[in-house]
This record gives sequence, structure tokens and C-alpha cells, in this order.
Amino acid sequence: MEEEATSVAYDTALSEEQIAVRNLARDFAETEIRPVVMEFDESQEFPAEIFRKMAELGFLGITVPTEYDGAGLGFVEYALIVEEIARVDPSIALGVAAHNGLCTGHIFKFGSEELKRKYIPRLARGETMGAWGLTEPGSGSDAGGMQTVGRRDGDGWILNGAKNFITHGTVGDIAVIMAVTNREAGANGISAFVVDKSMPGFSASKKENKLGMRCSDTSSLVLEDVHIPAENLIGEEGEGFRQALQILDGGRISIAALSVGLGQGALDASLKYVNERKQFGRKIAEFQGIQFKLAMMATEVEAARLMTYKAAYMRDHRQDFAVEASKAKYFASEVCVRSATEAVQIHGGYGYIKEYPVEKFYRDSKLLTIGEGTSEIQKIVISRAVLK
Repeated sequence: MEEEATSVAYDTALSEEQIAVRNLARDFAETEIRPVVMEFDESQEFPAEIFRKMAELGFLGITVPTEYDGAGLGFVEYALIVEEIARVDPSIALGVAAHNGLCTGHIFKFGSEELKRKYIPRLARGETMGAWGLTEPGSGSDAGGMQTVGRRDGDGWILNGAKNFITHGTVGDIAVIMAVTNREAGANGISAFVVDKSMPGFSASKKENKLGMRCSDTSSLVLEDVHIPAENLIGEEGEGFRQALQILDGGRISIAALSVGLGQGALDASLKYVNERKQFGRKIAEFQGIQFKLAMMATEVEAARLMTYKAAYMRDHRQDFAVEASKAKYFASEVCVRSATEAVQIHGGYGYIKEYPVEKFYRDSKLLTIGEGTSEIQKIVISRAVLK
């Protein structure tokens, strides 16, 4: 009953197709993912078979048109799918978001028709995972500090450098890599390339041992004299950083949706627990202190959901959604941390052990205030818009 109650408030704003997509993702998460959540969290193994099954459902090419073997859906459906998976396992939802929104999204939005035909169907079918390389050991929010360089070599390019904190760095064969091709031009001297592991000199190195999101593959990438064909330059030389900013705008919608799903998952687990746990001869759901926590969680998660859907709707309708995406990502990610924290508090000592799902939600939540633009970066984006 709790699961049904969470959907009533916003079902009226969704089409029948969107509700069907959401329910498909929810059913898949419950039947295929929930039984093995902690198995993959403990082993830190990438759940390849789960991703193969998600590819069959179209979840790895959600917004890719059918002519490129994608599902041909919109950003609202994308948000719904990510949210429902995150409700059960945020780390798998992170893989769905990174694959669709970063690597695949970048090639599809800015790549030539030749690049799209070559790489997008493989990604949409889930034949390999996609990686996206912007962050480096010495540059995160400060992309201007990028050290990976690309120099012309005949009619192609040679890339040298390293990227870190790259989702699917180990399991993905296809990556979009940003590199400096004209240092004097600053941000306008960064270009984007499609690189794949069939190219000598391109490989994964250190796999990170993380606090949370543990089955999401995160590693470093190394480029040592990697020869890139001229046609693998995405767009024009010097456009890479501007492209990356636009990709991050869309990516923030998916991270907001992931945050909503995590927050809802923490709330669902808490609702179940408070109706089972008794203290002083009463269910703890009857105590006002617990009720107030649940009220705050439910209100904030619903507000974050509506902000996320608004940004996704604007994206689908070709409206300027960048600031709304930043607002949604900022608010939803902070909400999911609060929701997960309160869920652990509600569970008391049981919230600190792995037998209960809120322990994992708590560990997974913090990354969402950091990845794809920290909360501080979102505040800068939002304040600039407010002050215009």
C-alpha cells in the first residue's frame, strides 16, 4: 500500500505510456535487482547480466531514436526509469544515468552522422557501456586545469593524459574524452573525441574502492600516444568544453531523478520499519517525533520529484532548461542525503547494519551532491540566473 500511495499524487500529470514505462522499470527493479543488491555492493562487481537485461528493455538507449536501435523516449521517461531503479539500488541507476546521459548523449547530440551510425547502436543495444572523460586527477570543477592534450598528427590526432573517477572506465569500451588542443584559447581550446579500447594506448587503470555506489564501475583512464582518426573529433575543434556543459545540463536531470528515487527508497524502507518496530508497547509510527521525520521526508521528496519532472518536461519541449536542471539537481541531491540520514536515525541501531537497506542508501547518497557538478557549482549557476 505504501508503494501505491507514493504514485497517486503525480500519476495525473503522466501519460498512460509514461505510467507504463515507470511501472516496467519498477517491476524490473523489484524482481531483478532487489534480490541481489547487497551481493553486488559487497563484491563491487559490475552487474553485467542486469545491464544486459535492461538493454533488452531499452533502458540503455532511452532517448535514442529507434532508427539507432534506441527506445525513442523522452527525458520524462528517462527520469522515471532512473528514479524507479534508484529506489531499489542507486548504484545501478547511476550506471543507467551515466551511460545514457553522458557518453551516448554526447555522441548523439554533437557527433557527425558517421559517428552516430558507428557508435550509438552499439551503446543503445548494451553491447558495451559508455564512459565520459572530463574529470582528471588535478581538475574537477575547474576544467580549465585539464592536462590531457591532443595534438594534430597528419589527418588525425594523438592524445596523451589521464582521467579519473570515470564511470564505466573498466567495463566500457567506448568513451568520450575531452582534451586540450589549444592551450592559449582556454576553455575554447578544449575538444571532444570518441575513443575506444581497440585503439592502442587507451586503457583503464586504477579501479576505485568507494564508500557507496560500489557496484558502479569507477576507474581511471590512461591515454598514451593514442591515435584518433580525424572523423572521431566530435563537432569542431575547440567546441568540447561548450558541448560538455550542455551534456552536464541534461545529466543533472538524471542525477536529480536518481536522488528522488534514493530519497523515496529511504522513505519506503522507513515506512515499513516504523509499522513493524515496537517500543513501549506501541508501534513507533505512533510517536510524534517519528511522524515529523516522515512528514519532512515525504514533503521534500515530493517537491524534488516535481522539480525534476519540470526540468525533464522543459527539456522534452525544447525550452531553456539549464537553470531548472541545476535547481532540481541541487535540491534533490541535498534532499536525498537528508532523507537517507533520517532513515538511519529512524531505524536506530538497525539503521547502521547491512541487514537493512537504509545503511546502503546512506552511503550511496553523498555522491549525488558531488557528481555532475557539486552543490556549490549548482548554487553558482542558479545565483547567476537570479541576478541577471
